[in-house]
Amino acid sequence: MNEELSVADELYRLSCWVLPAMAAIILHEIAHGYAALYFGDDTAKKEGRLSLNPFKHVDPFGTVIFPLFLVLVHAPFMFGWAKPVPVDFSKLKKPKSQMAWVAAAGPACNFAQALLCLVVLSLCKHSGYIPSFWVQMVLVNTVLFNLSLMIFNLIPVLPMDGGRILTGILPLKAAIRFAGTEKYGFVVIVSLLILVPMLGDYIGRDFDFVSYFLAGALQRLVSVLAGIFGI
Repeated sequence: MNEELSVADELYRLSCWVLPAMAAIILHEIAHGYAALYFGDDTAKKEGRLSLNPFKHVDPFGTVIFPLFLVLVHAPFMFGWAKPVPVDFSKLKKPKSQMAWVAAAGPACNFAQALLCLVVLSLCKHSGYIPSFWVQMVLVNTVLFNLSLMIFNLIPVLPMDGGRILTGILPLKAAIRFAGTEKYGFVVIVSLLILVPMLGDYIGRDFDFVSYFLAGALQRLVSVLAGIFGI
């Protein structure tokens, strides 16, 4: 009986994360596409990647399996990814500077989603209206997942959005040198998030400093926003 309740509880908890995770990840990519279109690149539009149809964006591992794994292991920090929206920076009117705006559109979209849910939660609290517990959890999880995704994507390492923003604002020579690090970016990210902590566990040390930093940043940001909205 207890095992059945445990499974039911986990399924219920997962159901509270599915919509927030899918919306956060997919709208993040669509925002990149619309920003690129605004600045002159219609690649994403031509390939149908501005659609709200989730099947055009879902990466089975990054959009579904990995986020659900993080939920199941009660990870302190949530993130995931969809299939990247194609952007041809050479089609932008001012490629270097507008690259930064295109990159910033994704995290900005995540922040906007979080703010929208915070407004709804604040209105519910101050009006005395109490939505169902499931709706409350979906709203809260939307805030947490979007802010987590925003913070993670703003890491100033290529090919993350933060790295592209940094490339766009650096002086030309420095930007060119920094752009050359993109081929190592994935290795750096995987090493910091997975390999270094595993090494720490092997030698009996806690080297998961990146996750602690990200989780700490999330906690502080949530605290500030909750105070602003009176939640």
